[in-house]
Amino acid sequence: MTLRFPRFALVSISAAVLSATLSACAPLVLGGAAVGTMVAVDRRTSGAQLEDEGIELRAASRLREGVAGHVNVSSYNRQVLLTGEVQREQDKQAAEQLVSRVENVKGIVNELAVMGTSSFAQRSADTLTTGKVKASLVDDKELSVSAFRVVTERGTTYLMGRVTQREAERATQIARTVPGVQRVVRVFEVITDEELRQIAPQQARPASASR
Repeated sequence: MTLRFPRFALVSISAAVLSATLSACAPLVLGGAAVGTMVAVDRRTSGAQLEDEGIELRAASRLREGVAGHVNVSSYNRQVLLTGEVQREQDKQAAEQLVSRVENVKGIVNELAVMGTSSFAQRSADTLTTGKVKASLVDDKELSVSAFRVVTERGTTYLMGRVTQREAERATQIARTVPGVQRVVRVFEVITDEELRQIAPQQARPASASR
């Protein structure tokens, strides 16, 4: 499934459900800068990076005051991912409305689940899963790990970043093989090879190098 948001033209969100190789799959919590930001050469501008930090802080503050539940905010290039759990559908919609009013937010992917709050053990397991996914991306010579952000919640791993279609497919394939990952959801801003060369010449690789 791929969804495109008019306010963030090149964002594609696709979900691929896979069977877990391990039964211990649970949620991880990270909003903001907790688990998912990979340093090195960042494909966002310095201004966008600062705005993402501000979005996460302001959104988290508003959500604490206005929504009951366990809600995480992850922003990448002004595209916001909401994960976690809330008690009612009204809370899920309220969270999205609150975040939509935060300055500089260009789009929202609302992945909040209407259910009981996840346990500490579940979140710890997801944190471990996120670490494994990031390590697998680091090990792959076809990818620039700094282009990706990884978030895991209740066994679902979310991949964020500014990447080419080839990089998106490769990262998805890798994440699917990681123990603990039950499902992969892509929240990417897809860019062309030419755009990549303009953003980070040292990271650009010819398409033929993908295999």
